[in-house]
Amino acid sequence: MKWLSTLRGRLFALLAVLGAVTALAVAGATYFSVRAEADALFDYQLRQTALSLRDQGRVAPDEAAALNDPSFDYVVQIWSLQGLELYSSRPQGLTEPLPAKAVLGYSDLRLGGQAWRVFSAATPLRVVQVAQPLAVRQKLAAVAALRSVVPVAVALPLVAAALWWLIGVSLAPLARVVQAAQSGHANALAPLPSAGLPGEIAPLVEAFNGLLGRLATAFDAQRSFVADAAHELRTPLTALKLQLGLLRDAAPGPQQDEAIARLRSGIDRAVRLVEQLLALARAEPGAAAAAQALDLAALAQQTVADLRPLAERAGVALHVTAPDVLPLEGDPQALRSALRNLVENALKYGARTVEVSALRGPRGAPLLRVDDDGPGIPPEQRERVFDRFQRGEHAGVEGSGLGLAIVRAAARQQGARVVLGTAPLGGLRAEIAWPDA
Repeated sequence: MKWLSTLRGRLFALLAVLGAVTALAVAGATYFSVRAEADALFDYQLRQTALSLRDQGRVAPDEAAALNDPSFDYVVQIWSLQGLELYSSRPQGLTEPLPAKAVLGYSDLRLGGQAWRVFSAATPLRVVQVAQPLAVRQKLAAVAALRSVVPVAVALPLVAAALWWLIGVSLAPLARVVQAAQSGHANALAPLPSAGLPGEIAPLVEAFNGLLGRLATAFDAQRSFVADAAHELRTPLTALKLQLGLLRDAAPGPQQDEAIARLRSGIDRAVRLVEQLLALARAEPGAAAAAQALDLAALAQQTVADLRPLAERAGVALHVTAPDVLPLEGDPQALRSALRNLVENALKYGARTVEVSALRGPRGAPLLRVDDDGPGIPPEQRERVFDRFQRGEHAGVEGSGLGLAIVRAAARQQGARVVLGTAPLGGLRAEIAWPDA
């Protein structure tokens, strides 16, 4: 019964049961209807026979011979008003006569161990009775009724076969979807065919196609990220290898110290690049976010405190403005990484003043803002700088081009968005804004 586990099999079984019940109901109704009509017809024959004999006045010899024919299903008896039997035909083996005192019209009698249907008609001189065994008429009625049911019985398997074929035709688009899903290889993310699908299944396939589209986008981004990361890592690693060779060949003294300093600087850049790659991977969509209750004001103050030595070495004034408490649900590590990247970008690109603000927006939602007085970013480039490994136009600035990509990914993970604009200080304003409360 494996076919019952399929949608086609279940639909066929349910519709077949429904069709069989309907056919049986129709056949039963037809059977009883035909039997009732046959009974009415036999009753009519009884009445017509009795009335014709009543009106004739006597039974002709040829009629008497016909009435005595053993194949004739009726018994005819004619009585005088005094109760004398004037005529009787008994081809059915009736051992006793019909009662002389007849009930005019239709009646049911039991004579000789048989049930009889009788019609009696009277004239001023005699009584005519015509009787028929109920067993005979019931048999004839049943045969007529069964003949009317035979077409239904013959049509039932044909209807079942047509039903099986129609269900298969109706489910053919779904079968194509299944075949397309099974024929694809592990990396096939092409949308499944949705043409001709029933209205109940089309939304499911469309939703699945949407999921496949998002997966394809994520996989493409992942492949691009891996390729770009491999390219970006190759450069510092090659530089480290060259600096290590220079250090090995350098003579002890100032030359060796300079080689060691370059090697240390190269290692720091490689470590920083790896840290940024890991931060970006943690902030990617789908990565597990350790959401917890936090204080955005305290997080901003702590991050600025950690970066203050770096700002002082660069001669940059770093300020923070925050209320006493600014509660928020989010991932503190991701937010700290995003704020750190925004401040470091400002320091790296020549800002002399950086102002960090943690506050509530116009509608009460949390807002994290970083303003600087640096060169800023032209409006036409502000969307492009969020791409991975996309550096600004300042060629002399070292970096991996991952800072703003990490900021956007971390903000999206928290349900926020990043907006770039022009700061009142003249440089860049970067805001991480949460939805309205």
